[in-house]
Amino acid sequence: MSVRSIRPLSGLKGEINIPGDKSISHRSIMLGAIAQGTTEITHFLKGADCLSTIRCFRDMGVEIEEKPDCILVHGKGLHGLSRPARTLDVGNSGTTTRLLSGILAGQNFSTALSGDESLNSRPMARIMTPLNSMGADITSLEHNNCAPLLINPGALHGIHYQSPVASAQVKSAVLLAGLYADGATSVTEPALSRNHTELMLQNFGACVTSTMHKGGSATAQIEPCSELYGQQVIVPGDISSAAYFIAAGLLVPHSELLVKNVGTNFTRAGFLSVCEAMGASLTMLNRSFEGGEGRADILVSSSSLKGTVIEGGIIPTLIDEIPIIAVMAACAEGTTIIRDAAELKVKETDRIRTVTENLRAMGACVTPTEDGMIIEGNAGDPLAGAHIKSCLDHRIAMSFAVAGLAAAGETVIEDSQCVDVSYPEFFASLESLN
Repeated sequence: MSVRSIRPLSGLKGEINIPGDKSISHRSIMLGAIAQGTTEITHFLKGADCLSTIRCFRDMGVEIEEKPDCILVHGKGLHGLSRPARTLDVGNSGTTTRLLSGILAGQNFSTALSGDESLNSRPMARIMTPLNSMGADITSLEHNNCAPLLINPGALHGIHYQSPVASAQVKSAVLLAGLYADGATSVTEPALSRNHTELMLQNFGACVTSTMHKGGSATAQIEPCSELYGQQVIVPGDISSAAYFIAAGLLVPHSELLVKNVGTNFTRAGFLSVCEAMGASLTMLNRSFEGGEGRADILVSSSSLKGTVIEGGIIPTLIDEIPIIAVMAACAEGTTIIRDAAELKVKETDRIRTVTENLRAMGACVTPTEDGMIIEGNAGDPLAGAHIKSCLDHRIAMSFAVAGLAAAGETVIEDSQCVDVSYPEFFASLESLN
């Protein structure tokens, strides 16, 4: 077990280059592997989760070169993957598990996949149900709707799936299986989730359309595909990782940070809207747009924050940032209410519970609810340093490391090594700003 001590600071200064976006890094390996030709990926995130995706495709015969400045994926085509000699190890990565299941559903060989204890406790019925309705044959080997999963060959049919949740992982699994179906496949969500899969599929040559409906629901549709083609992918910085440094710049007194190369895709940028609603001082610089993905540098200055209400369609655009938003809310003036976020319960931990318990340990007033939490801000009276149980959840560890910078006294993060899942250099980056 790794333990990290965090002490309060004042005056964070400097520039931070954010590692590559985790969601886009995963997808670039997956699509590159099933495309014809070579895909070159720059600014790839070499976190544990994305390395799990690389490992799985190598086990299926795909040559993937890790160069100093890029990743080269020598694609095998839509039908070129080989049956692995062993169970695919997905590690702690839910994205690998769910998206890969969509691809494996269209192969002509059987595959088993499994992960660590945390991964194997996360719900997989949400992708098994639509994929099996397409004609896939996916079973939970422990009969608990969790991994390990066994995926057998099946003839896939196009469907229209009405998803009960706005989940990019569910949507992506179905769309990826749709590449192998006998007709058009579509997914309608109650709200638009992140659209990296749709954008990247289009860039690789698939026919994908997206439609927004009255009331906020959204439909993505894909046509069967004969082939995808390797591309150059420049991965923007991960806004989920940037959020910790933006929050640190806002919460630590006398700070000014330039957070560089942040992905600003509108389906992911809800965190920035919440910052604005809370009165944050943010300035967007050097905006650009490439491969359908926006990016910008963000100048952050210490700010007096105020409470807000976070609910409805914005939730899917910031679901991974809610732990750090909760920390910001605990340091703000007034009450923050988070609703419609029951999805927090099925992340690496039940994040409603883990956020509540750790904020309370730091002296915050938090009331958990079925789909979120109510946080009474304590502006002017800092949080107290505390012993934080990360529960091996990378977003909990990073959020409360930031909380420790603005707290009174020492904060100790238990199992701090879990940040390696998405941001191996996180603590070094944090220390560079002191």
